[in-house]
Amino acid sequence: MSVVHADRIGELMEGLGKAATLAAATLARAPTARKNAALAAAAAAVRARSDAILAANERDLAAARAAHMSAARLERLRLDPRRVEAIAASLSDVAALPDPIGTRVAEWQRPNGLRIQRVVVPLGVIGIVYESRPNVTTDAGALCLKSGNAAILRGGSESQYSNAALHACLAAGLEAAQLPPACVQLVPTTDRAAVGYMLAGMTEYLDVIVPRGGKSLVARVQQEARVPVIGHLEGNCHVYIDRDADVRMARAIALNAKMRRTGICGAAETLLVDRACVATHLGPVLRELLEAGCEVRGDATVQQADPRVHPANEDDWYTEYLDAIIAARVVDGVDAAIAHIARYGSAHTESIVTENQATAERFLQHVDSAIVLHNASTQFADGGEFGMGAEIGISTGRFHARGPVGVEQLTSYKYLVRGTGQIRP
Repeated sequence: MSVVHADRIGELMEGLGKAATLAAATLARAPTARKNAALAAAAAAVRARSDAILAANERDLAAARAAHMSAARLERLRLDPRRVEAIAASLSDVAALPDPIGTRVAEWQRPNGLRIQRVVVPLGVIGIVYESRPNVTTDAGALCLKSGNAAILRGGSESQYSNAALHACLAAGLEAAQLPPACVQLVPTTDRAAVGYMLAGMTEYLDVIVPRGGKSLVARVQQEARVPVIGHLEGNCHVYIDRDADVRMARAIALNAKMRRTGICGAAETLLVDRACVATHLGPVLRELLEAGCEVRGDATVQQADPRVHPANEDDWYTEYLDAIIAARVVDGVDAAIAHIARYGSAHTESIVTENQATAERFLQHVDSAIVLHNASTQFADGGEFGMGAEIGISTGRFHARGPVGVEQLTSYKYLVRGTGQIRP
């Protein structure tokens, strides 16, 4: 990675765009076996180069510590042998997925004899702008490759060495499968001007941009991008504990949803508890969180339940902490929980804990978020956990894709119309 002189940023990005456009045309017609071979070879390269990947990651971590990066961001940046193996496994999982390209979604014949098919096709060239998490390099590259799209990846400077090491594995896979190296390109500069050019100066080459990172990054992409954007701004996720919840299940789900990994977008940020079960459920759930090192900011009733709870203010209900902090509020039943989520939530992921099926269905049907769960942790908001192999991110929009963005969500379709000489009267 390097810093490129400002006068050359446009030249650099134009070169990437032209190469990606040519590669996308080849990749759109590539047989499934060749794409799978590239992913399998990339997975093998990740495993073979594990030590080098970890060394590159340690170089990033050392720089991040010297820059006093927060503990939450360091956690997102960190790799270890288990996470490297998970990266390799994810590449293999994507290879095992069905190839959507060329699938006939629908087929019919008109009274005039025209035969019409709707067929799945790639989007084209996808730009991915991301921060911190090195695994996005391989997840995004693999998903784009399997769905027949060329990818231009622009990772954050804080993970530049990790990203380069992982991208080299993807490049090795492409070479082994005799696919163009420009199918997956990593922007070779840390200069922030490259991001600006990618957002506003590459409409000729990019078909869609996917941001993955903090609120400020996503907001910038959504504001400045001149091509369609798939992404979410925040993950203000909720766990609602209903009066008919099993208390042991409620404790386990609330703890996992908040504390398994606090820095991911599917981490719970607000706990809602039905007033009807305050006496039996609130105290045990709070103790589980507090004893795990989670700071709780609660309303008056929550504060009365445990003296260690800090008072919450209005801003807390809107906040995505991405840290060991959770806001907690007592509400008057499921309808009040739904209303709270509608007012303060970010339409990402919400969960209800209850043994009452009617209440669960009311929550599932009335909460308008990308992912709504019953008796399960919000940390399952992940494409891998949905059986998608990996994800580029979670989309909270309603246009084109919603929820985990995997292989199928990175496609469009076209109509094939076959006639026998028909003309329109």
